[in-house]
Amino acid sequence: MNSKTLAAIDIGTNAVRLFISSMEEYPTEVLYKKIAFIRVPLRLGDDVFTTGKIEEKKRKRLRETMQGFSYIMSAFNVEAYRAYATCAMREALNGEEIVQELKEASDLNVEIISGVKEAETIFAGGMKEVVDNDKTYLYVDVGGGSTEVVVYSKGTKVDARSFPLGTVRMLNDAVEKGEMKSFKAWLKSIYQKYTPDYIIGSGGNINKVHKLLNKKEKETITYQELEILYKYIKSFNLEERERVLKLNTYRADVIIPAMKIFLTVGKTCQVNEIIVPKLGLSDGIIRILANEIE
Repeated sequence: MNSKTLAAIDIGTNAVRLFISSMEEYPTEVLYKKIAFIRVPLRLGDDVFTTGKIEEKKRKRLRETMQGFSYIMSAFNVEAYRAYATCAMREALNGEEIVQELKEASDLNVEIISGVKEAETIFAGGMKEVVDNDKTYLYVDVGGGSTEVVVYSKGTKVDARSFPLGTVRMLNDAVEKGEMKSFKAWLKSIYQKYTPDYIIGSGGNINKVHKLLNKKEKETITYQELEILYKYIKSFNLEERERVLKLNTYRADVIIPAMKIFLTVGKTCQVNEIIVPKLGLSDGIIRILANEIE
């Protein structure tokens, strides 16, 4: 058996994540096993969507986070890594400046990626093992700053769009007027052209919904179940969601706009089932790294 230790860093709008995984090569298969996962809820989007840039307080926390990640990766003897930054860093006026700052502070290279590349990277993280080539899927990743949608029909990517509709952006009332209308219009055109069979849901919020509904690993979420849970959670105020529903502070507010986006997709495209494979950007980075070093 040949084994390598790989790492993925996801600098998102809502949180920064470090995922360390082993890649074990056997004669007939390759297995990926989680070694460590750390999530730091920095909420970079709170700055970007109100001031247009990442302010010094969060810049400092981001530098310290990346320094910590660097030490942890060294401790686990990581052989290869990749660090991607998504929507908040894409839109921050000082995004490129911060990338250089992080390099100097932690000696880690960070790449700011497009929304479409973000979606394609996530899909590379094992999604192909989820889909049926005879069906049409809407892959929907709801993040803090944007929502990525990729249309897969008969095993091929036929369309993809990134929309500035994200949970942190919505909470900060930073969604441009008419953006939701444009989102719905595009979804309607996709429905008319492809009639999708399923939604593949990605992101921490839909993963949490899956857990709240007590779903088994491969069990889907129906539109009706999502709608009922949405109305139920929305009936609680923020403090009650944390105290009564036991939601973490970083999840209790963003879960509502995330569910609203998934409901919008389901209703507009008349899709009744959501598949939740619980794979994210970090999984895709690991798979891409593994293919490059084979």
